[in-house]
Amino acid sequence: MDKIFRDDDVLLPAIIQDDKTLKVLMLGYMNRESYELSIASGLVTFFSRSRKRLWTKGESSGNYLSIVSIEVDCDQDTLLVRVNPAGPVCHTGRVSCFGGRDSEGFTGRLSQIIGERHINLPPDSYTTSLFNSGAERICKKVAEEAAETIIEAIKGDKKRLVYESADLIYHLIVLLEFYGLSLSDIEEELYSRN
Repeated sequence: MDKIFRDDDVLLPAIIQDDKTLKVLMLGYMNRESYELSIASGLVTFFSRSRKRLWTKGESSGNYLSIVSIEVDCDQDTLLVRVNPAGPVCHTGRVSCFGGRDSEGFTGRLSQIIGERHINLPPDSYTTSLFNSGAERICKKVAEEAAETIIEAIKGDKKRLVYESADLIYHLIVLLEFYGLSLSDIEEELYSRN
């Protein structure tokens, strides 16, 4: 890979990707020196174009990026760096520098809304009524929605299958939230099985 840095002045874009979630976290630039330091330390180090110096991501925040792998693209002019982040990557405190609040996709946003409902318990909210009813009621709703999803799958009704699957996922997220868990915990488990 050293051949991609033809001279010391070459700067290559380095796309940083979470190794577990596959989410693109940020873009930085590496020169030969920052690349070599990254390999030696196991932590992502960039060359800052504005400060004209090397900087290890996380050196001030503690949110280091531990390197899992580095690949070069087919044109030999871009790096893909897969990492395990020690915390939020963006200076705004978000997980990623890309996308706004909803960059986790709608299920991520739904999890956030359900979490807020669990904290605030707004009256006249179905979600609040589930939390107030306790684990047994939530579990019964998950089972009911799972059964309805299976029925629609057996019938081959794709539209109803999608509808019932949405109900199932919603109730599953409520159950996870009730126990202080999230879809991220499920992703972590699935990743560990890979």
